[in-house]
Amino acid sequence: MGDGTYCEPHERKPTVPVPATASGGPVSHAIFRLTRLHRMVAAQLLRRLGLHPGQELLMMHLWECGPQRQADLAALLGSDSATITRTVHRLERGGFVRRTPSPTDGRSVIVSPTTAGNALRAEVTTMWDELEKRTTAGLDEQGIQATLNALLHMECNLREADN
Repeated sequence: MGDGTYCEPHERKPTVPVPATASGGPVSHAIFRLTRLHRMVAAQLLRRLGLHPGQELLMMHLWECGPQRQADLAALLGSDSATITRTVHRLERGGFVRRTPSPTDGRSVIVSPTTAGNALRAEVTTMWDELEKRTTAGLDEQGIQATLNALLHMECNLREADN
């Protein structure tokens, strides 16, 4: 499968057996495996751009919304402030963002994309398209929509359970 080929329908079984302890949660186990593999492929594609997984999501928000308070980025990405601080520092060291004090709140920092950060936008879009193509290969539009609907349904279930 690393050679660009995809599983045939008769091969569609977990590459890692579901442990007996997880037998009551086969969907959760499948999501865990898929998430891990998806992140690994994303990391390979992002490495070419000098980015790590998650950094492109932060950049996407900056491209769409413009400069943001670091605290607002944490809320947008559903992340804690320590993780966002590390992500922003790495992006800043890479020359992709700059941090400046907020003109209205001395405790806040505004994160803005740099010229180099803005130059990544087209490459991140291409990378994201490639990741989507690899992820949904073999699915027709109806299958993609059904998958998206199921994932959104599960996301809502977990969001409601968290409240």
